[in-house]
Amino acid sequence: MQTSTLMVIVLALTLSAYFLAKKRSRDIATVAGGLNKLHSRPNYYGSYAAILAAVPSVLLLIIWQAFEPSTVKSLVMAQLPQSVLDTNENTQLLFGQIVHIANGLLQTDEPALLAAAAYYHHLESIGRTLRFVAVAALSLVGLSFGWRTVRPKLKARHHVEKCLQFFLMFCSTLAILTTLGIVLSVLFEAIRFFQIIPITDFLFGTQWSPQIALRADQQGATGAFGAIPLFTGTLMISFIAMCIAAPIGLMSAIYLAEYASPTVRNIVKPVLEVLAGIPTVVYGFFAALTAAPFIRDLAHAIGFSGASSESALAAGMVMGVMIIPFVSSLSDDVITAVPQSLRDGSLGLGATQSETIINVVIPAALPGIVGGLLLAVSRAIGETMIVVMAAGLSAKLTANPLDSVTTVTVQIVTLLVGDQEFDSPKTLAAFALGLTLFVVTLALNFVALRIVKKYREQYD
Repeated sequence: MQTSTLMVIVLALTLSAYFLAKKRSRDIATVAGGLNKLHSRPNYYGSYAAILAAVPSVLLLIIWQAFEPSTVKSLVMAQLPQSVLDTNENTQLLFGQIVHIANGLLQTDEPALLAAAAYYHHLESIGRTLRFVAVAALSLVGLSFGWRTVRPKLKARHHVEKCLQFFLMFCSTLAILTTLGIVLSVLFEAIRFFQIIPITDFLFGTQWSPQIALRADQQGATGAFGAIPLFTGTLMISFIAMCIAAPIGLMSAIYLAEYASPTVRNIVKPVLEVLAGIPTVVYGFFAALTAAPFIRDLAHAIGFSGASSESALAAGMVMGVMIIPFVSSLSDDVITAVPQSLRDGSLGLGATQSETIINVVIPAALPGIVGGLLLAVSRAIGETMIVVMAAGLSAKLTANPLDSVTTVTVQIVTLLVGDQEFDSPKTLAAFALGLTLFVVTLALNFVALRIVKKYREQYD
């Protein structure tokens, strides 16, 4: 039986457990003299029985799904003659052939493989039957036990709340462990890279050409891993984007929150936030086909003959337009959340509306505004598609915004595209770049938290 069908059965038993236990608690309360005779509300008794019917069976199903493939593989491979194993060194490929033969996707005349496929099919059939019986039986046992234990003194609410608390703790722990796993995986691979390439050459080198020699006599592929051109390109494009997004986004938020009428606000804000729903590839096409040629032609008309068809200015400007909604929406929400009493007090002391906004509202909302700007900076640093299509892939150390540059994220994607061996400096360089981005983002968060803490102490 398929896993989806089994989950439907478990869900049906769980709902049955909930309604049966809830009905039983109401019946007991009627006999005892009212709901006040119960320790918990009837829905808690139902939830308690539903948890007993669902959680153990789902855990068993997860454990079964995790260990069944490896168990079946080991049993099937143990039945193969040694001669077959000796002629097929890749056991994973051999087992894949057996599975395809069992599913009718591959034909063969070899008796050993046919027997192994039949044995695999037999084990799969037995496994499906045992899984269905075990999971359904455990769910029924939980239903029966939850229904039978319903009584006035049962502290169902406490049990349900403890289960919810454990679930929340599990989710938070899982999130922490996932983050820790990502950081450690990047860190270990970056350490391998720095064992090959000195960290000083990576952080302070001015030439980025991550090529490796495929042959001992090959020339011009020794590799240069100086990341300074990538850092400067990332900072330049992000700075241009923030110069566009920060003032426009903040000013539009102030207008919508403080000056606009409700009718104008209800029209302008959704239109502004439509920009956040446009795919980045559309912005990339616009930057490559419209913005970049326009900037190049304008620069040539002014007299800058060295303007490139792919430029940091084009990518940064389009990226700034893309992240305007992030700054505007978050800043608008934060400004709107400032207590009206602060505005009334300022106006009551004789300040004008603009003075109130500058001296009271903006300082009070500054922590949220800083958070919005930080989110916009992170969005700009992590953008890839617009940079690829509008700024190019050349790692060039330049301060000219009309020249083509590249960013850290673009190079990470470039290094990991295609068939790569994860033991060469070229591939490991992507993890070093990822670790650098992580450290920079952590530093930005630290600075933002310091700013938020300072101003919250002032206005709390």
